[in-house]
Amino acid sequence: MTDLSRLSINQETIKQWSLPELTEGCVKAGIDKVGLWRGPVQEYGVERTAQLLRDAGLTVTSLCRGGFFTALDPAERARALDDNRAAIDEAAALSTDTLVLVSGGLPPGSRDLHGARERIAEALAELGPYARERGVRLAIEPLHPMFASDRCVVSTLSQALDIAERFPAEQVGVVVDTYHIWWDDQAAAQIARAGEGGRIHSFQLADWITPLPAGVLVGRGQLGDGSVDFRAFREMVEATGFDGPIEVEIFNEDLWARDGAEVLAEVAARYVEHAC
Repeated sequence: MTDLSRLSINQETIKQWSLPELTEGCVKAGIDKVGLWRGPVQEYGVERTAQLLRDAGLTVTSLCRGGFFTALDPAERARALDDNRAAIDEAAALSTDTLVLVSGGLPPGSRDLHGARERIAEALAELGPYARERGVRLAIEPLHPMFASDRCVVSTLSQALDIAERFPAEQVGVVVDTYHIWWDDQAAAQIARAGEGGRIHSFQLADWITPLPAGVLVGRGQLGDGSVDFRAFREMVEATGFDGPIEVEIFNEDLWARDGAEVLAEVAARYVEHAC
């Protein structure tokens, strides 16, 4: 096994594990970084989670998720902003500097993609200073276009950067997630653009496999099982000067049905084989 010092295991990759199990498993495997999700953290307790990870010597590389900014109803938008402020506070309590944003899909009955993206920018204008005061960066994650209607109207790195670049880089950047952008022939140029502006706030790996399951959200593949050239993406990202964590985030029911320690060992081995 080669160097795992940059490898981060996203909590959802081994969803079958509790937070204590994830912590113990990562320590045993020599992995000292994890990415977390708000739901399990809130269930276990934010401060309790922070203490658990501190005691184990683990670093939180990101917290997911904030976002869902595209509602038209003023009350719903106000609730979203309040929830994102809470997410920023949670990220700060967990000592992570990165809150991942899934920006939101089209409101019911709307076909106005441009208007939805503008509402994302309006929300970030309010949240960016709040996050900066707490040492947290907001990272816009473009999602594959198949999610544009219901989850994220930001589908490419170019679109994400067009929004992020309205704000200081220490406030708003982007997530480079191979699962969502591997197909885009502009990905290399946009990774370079993001790196030049200091806006790569998170780098995530998952493979693209077909056929997609009926629930496409859980269709991410284990590294090496699909179409993504991980080493090429790592080299593109590192060419910008990025030397931060590389987070493996896989939503896959077959992985969730297996023994967690077995999955963790396989992820680490595949990371070395395909990304290092």
